[in-house]
Amino acid sequence: MTIFLQSLDYQLWHIIVNGPRFPMRTVEGVESMKPENEYNDNDFRMLQLNSKAKHVLFYAVGPNEFNRISSCDTAKEMWDLLEVTYEGTNQVKESKISMLVHEYEFFLMHDNESISDMFTRFTTIINSLKNLGKSYSNQERKILRCLPKSWTPKVTAIEEAKDLSTFSLEQLLGSLMTHETTMKNHENVEVKKKKSIALKASKEESESDEE
Repeated sequence: MTIFLQSLDYQLWHIIVNGPRFPMRTVEGVESMKPENEYNDNDFRMLQLNSKAKHVLFYAVGPNEFNRISSCDTAKEMWDLLEVTYEGTNQVKESKISMLVHEYEFFLMHDNESISDMFTRFTTIINSLKNLGKSYSNQERKILRCLPKSWTPKVTAIEEAKDLSTFSLEQLLGSLMTHETTMKNHENVEVKKKKSIALKASKEESESDEE
């Protein structure tokens, strides 16, 4: 929603976050609302932006949410109400952040989990935290630390060969997926060798029994 609003008009997002800017005037040092007959083109544009933002929000929500926000006068009031509805109060947010931080700090790759699936779980946690105003640096190092012991040689090789401060998360993902493919190919070759040896031993045993 944020990107959509900003793509329509960046000032829409500014008005939703900070509230509309009502036309004001100062008379003898006292500030008050301008009467409508004194509005200039810029005043009308700023008021129109609030109406436009409300219009976008009305069309973006379902019937239940529409009933909640239909009586709001400004787009900011509408947004704040929707934010509490979906994200909860500050106390609820803190609880969510605490839970996600715990998931992040104790994040590990599961047994038989692919790099892609692990990365999807990790990204979900990171994005959820970011949406709640909490972000982490050194995500690449965190990913390396969550890998099982069988990945230790690869982790060591990356840490020695790469500068993790300039090595992007996408580059790391590509490197790990390539190594994962190589490991699987080696495993398949070993399985085929074992099957071939077992089959050969079985044939030799069968021939020996016949003799």
